[in-house]
Amino acid sequence: MKLYLAIFISLCCGLLFSQDENHNNFSLDASLFYGTILEHNPDIAHLITDHPTGFILSYNKKTYGLNAWESRFNYPDWGFSFIYQDMKNPVLGENYSVYAHYNFYFLKRNLNLRIGQGIAYNTNPYDKETNFKNNAYGSHLLSTTYLMLNYKKENIFKGFGVQAGISVIHYSNANFKAPNTSTNSFVFNLGTTYLFDHENEPEYIPLTEDKKFTEKIKYNLAFRTGVNESDVIGVGQFPFYIISAYADKRLNRKSAIQVGADVFFSKFLEELIYYYSVAFPELGVSGDEDWKRVGVFVGHELFVNKMSIITQLGYYVYYPYDFEGRVYNRIGLKRYVGDTFYGAITLKSHGAKAEAVEFGIGVRL
Repeated sequence: MKLYLAIFISLCCGLLFSQDENHNNFSLDASLFYGTILEHNPDIAHLITDHPTGFILSYNKKTYGLNAWESRFNYPDWGFSFIYQDMKNPVLGENYSVYAHYNFYFLKRNLNLRIGQGIAYNTNPYDKETNFKNNAYGSHLLSTTYLMLNYKKENIFKGFGVQAGISVIHYSNANFKAPNTSTNSFVFNLGTTYLFDHENEPEYIPLTEDKKFTEKIKYNLAFRTGVNESDVIGVGQFPFYIISAYADKRLNRKSAIQVGADVFFSKFLEELIYYYSVAFPELGVSGDEDWKRVGVFVGHELFVNKMSIITQLGYYVYYPYDFEGRVYNRIGLKRYVGDTFYGAITLKSHGAKAEAVEFGIGVRL
């Protein structure tokens, strides 16, 4: 998990220093929220005892079209957030989270969609002796994602504005350590904003680039790795290795489609097969089953400046041991270094069931 933190910070720094600093307009916002923990899994029903509360603080750097990608996406903000959430259950404790985020605007900039990805610290994770009821969080450090949809009106009076809407906040350690049932909170938020240097806000620069964009098919080779654990508490954490090869074709300046294959070497699965063969002979697991898997996938990549968001849907074509079904999915972030090399953080799962956070490097030729 320390590796996850280091890579997340490096991606955030890359996001920060890749921007054009030709203007100083930014805003701060603060919101309070109140909501409920969604029962996405009956195993966490005993943890939902009250309505969680908390607050969100954010820094938002404005864009005005100084770079082509800014006008291409209707002048989004980029920035950083902090969330404090009281889960209103001493078993779950409290979460303190930091995020990198983008704000995207719609409906004459009155509707704001924020997408944030970060890392959280939980104050009271599972402990087999002192906190065995917490089957949601198996570690202090958690990966976290939040989506916020706001009605937002900035600079109503001398830089001050208001915002109100709904948010979904997700916490999970992606099976880095069991247990990992995770939580999803649906909340209502209400807050205020302040735009600094509002007297000198520049005009938005219209998009002038040619909308037509062509690029030859590109070929990618990626290597991903990390550590994870099965759902059986105490079996142990093991490394995994994934080799991916795929082709992508740009549809336009924003999007590309992907087709490729993955080869999975997941040591936790080897240990899980051995465990079931010894502890539960009635399951009919011999212990000799092959723990390697091969999948094929289709995907999409959304390019936002030097960052991109990838989504992939795969199917195991080589699947000697049944684990969570043949269909898998992946979502995550890539950060390009030049036009050829990239680093990535992705979450691989089977539906809503996470398997691992993957840390990857790759080349696009």
